[in-house]
Amino acid sequence: MLASPMTHRVRGRCGRGIGLLAGVAMLGTGGCTSYVGALAAETLSAAILNQDDPAIVSAGLPAYLLMVDGFIIQNPDSVGLLAAGAQLFALYGSRFADDAAHGAVLTAKSRRYGERAMCLEYSRACNWAGLDYDLFVAELAQVNKRQTDVLYAYAVSWLSHLDATSSDWSAVGELPWVQAAMERLLELDETYDDGGIHVYLGILNALRPPALGGRPDVAQAHFERSIELSNGTDLSAKVEYARRYGRMMFDQDLHDRLLKEVIAAPAEAPGRTLFNVLAKRDAKELLASSMDYF
Repeated sequence: MLASPMTHRVRGRCGRGIGLLAGVAMLGTGGCTSYVGALAAETLSAAILNQDDPAIVSAGLPAYLLMVDGFIIQNPDSVGLLAAGAQLFALYGSRFADDAAHGAVLTAKSRRYGERAMCLEYSRACNWAGLDYDLFVAELAQVNKRQTDVLYAYAVSWLSHLDATSSDWSAVGELPWVQAAMERLLELDETYDDGGIHVYLGILNALRPPALGGRPDVAQAHFERSIELSNGTDLSAKVEYARRYGRMMFDQDLHDRLLKEVIAAPAEAPGRTLFNVLAKRDAKELLASSMDYF
């Protein structure tokens, strides 16, 4: 099992995707209207990312996902639309889907969109599916910084689908490929999403205990670096640090301290409020079960 690495960590730069999608709806309607559409897009992006009530987002996003599909049908070769759609479907499929089967369907679409975006952005990526690991790593080395946004959408959408289908052992077998993509992203820009890539790599390195090849020391370093890069405003980094590293190493002091810090911290932060609210909810649940776990 993947231990649900994505359930608590789909975020990235969804706001950028939301803005792009809303802006495309206004193309061809005149400069003034396009400008108004861009302003509306920014407002919608802020409304979602800064929403402190996840229930409102859960209820509202399905209608927007239909718009995403419509935009992509009309613009099937738009890298930006596909990348944005990949992240939005990953977000909804991993955080708000009704059940596991629904999550698998949504994240499968997310993965398809991510793969199409990467193929259009970098033609050699069209042949990445099923590629030998060493060849895949060599291919990733050719991706440049200009393609960071698309590679990020590709990796996040892939990982979200692996998590949604984690009962299938073939999904577990694909994890090294996804980790390689995340490590390439780290090489391109470790500050991307204020260090969010470090959280993914912290999770991936903590999926297995040391006796089975896990690397807790590497995981810990990634979590610490993510917290540093976000100046502590990304509360999900501390939650995952406690969940993945603290519990694996049976370090209750660290586990409880991190979760108490999350609970005490303000949720409001530009572009992070929604995910911080979710992190605070998770922190309360984990802390409540601390005595039983340890």
